[in-house]
Amino acid sequence: MRAYEPGDERSWLRCRVLGFLDTAYFDDVWTAKPSASGPDLVAVDGDGTVAGILTTSVRPGAATVDTVVVHPDFRRQGIGRALLDAVVAPLRAGGVAELDAWTRDDVGTLGWYRGMGFAEDSHYLHVYANRYADGAEPERAELSARPGLKLMAGFLHGTMADEAWARANFRRVHVCRRFVLPLTSGDG
Repeated sequence: MRAYEPGDERSWLRCRVLGFLDTAYFDDVWTAKPSASGPDLVAVDGDGTVAGILTTSVRPGAATVDTVVVHPDFRRQGIGRALLDAVVAPLRAGGVAELDAWTRDDVGTLGWYRGMGFAEDSHYLHVYANRYADGAEPERAELSARPGLKLMAGFLHGTMADEAWARANFRRVHVCRRFVLPLTSGDG
């Protein structure tokens, strides 16, 4: 377990892609690692291969988990818990009162957050409109058109009140959930 280093980028990206491949984030692929404003940790194996990632962003009094993932070859070894444990102390020392995380409806991921002491706080929808799923989906999602532009795919946010409509009109709909871990003394 150590701080991310620029030389880790290729292995970091590979860990993230492979770790998300069997989740609802399977298509959230990046070609470069974004910078982090908070603790930015990796777990590495003996060869220096990134086996796990936990990247955070910090704002006054609060922090957000931007990425937490374990490479499939290293799962169920306590890496995710170790990464989380490693960021909690510095966040507390920095005056951060809560750590939040947003995730979709993957049963294993939801269980992990709950098992780590996070509690669900709020929800909204992630809705995908894609002509390859259903040729009419983009038209159902299009709010306004500019002459010459045609929506082929879209990623939209929606309210929970629209869940039944969204599920009836789009093949890919996820409930995005905010989890919160209090970091005040004696909690978490």
